[in-house]
Amino acid sequence: MKRIAKFHKVSFERYLKDWENLFGDEPRDVIEKNYNDIQLPKRATKGSAGYDFFSPQHFSLEPGRTITIPTGIRVEMEEGWVLKCYPRSGLGFKFRLQLNNTVGIIDSDYFYSDNEGHIFVKITNDSNEGKIVNVNKGVAFVQGIFVEYGITYDDDVSEERNGGFGSTTK
Repeated sequence: MKRIAKFHKVSFERYLKDWENLFGDEPRDVIEKNYNDIQLPKRATKGSAGYDFFSPQHFSLEPGRTITIPTGIRVEMEEGWVLKCYPRSGLGFKFRLQLNNTVGIIDSDYFYSDNEGHIFVKITNDSNEGKIVNVNKGVAFVQGIFVEYGITYDDDVSEERNGGFGSTTK
């Protein structure tokens, strides 16, 4: 098995800024506690392909509702690899919990972005059975799988990333 990446927490300042942008003012000590409790992603078993991401906060989602979660996580990985993120299988199966971009793609150069490569998860409860999704703080809700990729022989891209969502097309 190749070892090609390492998870890190973003700085508290980054997490605080992103949290406040999404949820508005909340007592700093609450945000700081959430930050201090963040767990780095890990595999559940030696045969697991996916690294579980743990929710930094409790949330409930009624059918048709969406939430964006700042995970507090960034990932440093070798060039030629990508982290693909999906909902945890059980949540997708039981509640039709879906990532809004279908599959989250974390490129190797995202780690060096101005936002420290902070990984966000935007999810929707797409249940057509009226089920409410409840995810407690510290519970795995998303999984990421590292995948090696190739490029074409005539690829000559030299641009560098400096941003998050949609920044590679600007």
